[in-house]
Order: sequence, then C-alpha cells, then structure tokens
Amino acid sequence: MEHRYSSHISWTGNLGTGTSGYRSYARTWDISIAGKEPIHCSNDPLLGGDPGKMNPEDLLISSLSACHMLWYLHLASDAGITVMGYEDSPVATGEVLKSGAGRFISATLKPKITVLPGTDIEAATAIHHEIHKVCFIARSVNFPVSYEPEFIVGNRAPD
Repeated sequence: MEHRYSSHISWTGNLGTGTSGYRSYARTWDISIAGKEPIHCSNDPLLGGDPGKMNPEDLLISSLSACHMLWYLHLASDAGITVMGYEDSPVATGEVLKSGAGRFISATLKPKITVLPGTDIEAATAIHHEIHKVCFIARSVNFPVSYEPEFIVGNRAPD
C-alpha cells in the first residue's frame, strides 16, 4: 500500500533584489501543510543561516528520532512493557567534501526511557534493534543509525 505525503515550501528570503548576488538574499523559507502550523526554516548556521530557525539537517535527525520513538512505544506496548516517559537527544555526524557536497555519515539516538519497576530491561533494550526494520524514516536513510538507550525505573515521567 502506498502513502502520499505533501508539503509546500515557500522561500521567504528575497531581501528586495532576489538572487542578484550571492549575498543579496537570505536562505530562509517556510514549510506549510494544510491544517498545520508553519515551520520557519533557515540554512545551517555554518553556511550563514539563522541559528534560531530549524534547518534541513535539524529536521532530518528530528524526524529519524521521532519515527524511532513512535515505533518504540508501539512495540513496547505490544511486548507488555509500560513506558511512562520517553525523550531523546540524538546526535548526527555529517561531512562536507572539498566540493561543498555534504551528507550525514552516522546518527546515534540516545533515548532516556522511563519504565515501571519490574520491567525486563534486556527485553526493553532489544526493541531498539527491531525498529530499523519497520521505521519509515530509518529505512529511508543511507547512513548507519546506532542506539544508546538509558532506562529510568519509576512510576512517572521525569519532570
């Protein structure tokens, strides 16, 4: 079964003279999808972008992490593992060639997962290695993704 996804990208960086010169325009745009709040974006700050706005690299690593989280919650529920809290601070490594071409070469997801006392931590950890088989985003990237989960045993999510 195929799924279709759509988005609308609108460049917002015309400073009055368009692309008349390399420094005459901003690398900003909005992502809009009907019925959803827009996301204001910019280029990577290393390339002169606005550090206060999301860039494509931020969005990719965030999408990878979110997809992993959603599948983790699903598979944990199926396995009878109760998750009370989940947060992640993923890290991706990229490289830029002399030609200026860049790419991600790896990503590490670092989820902190709160589970109930008595949870089988080994079983909870094993779920991470099953997700790459089903996660839409993880199956679409061409770089290795590793996992460094941390488990917190408690009855509620940390504040």
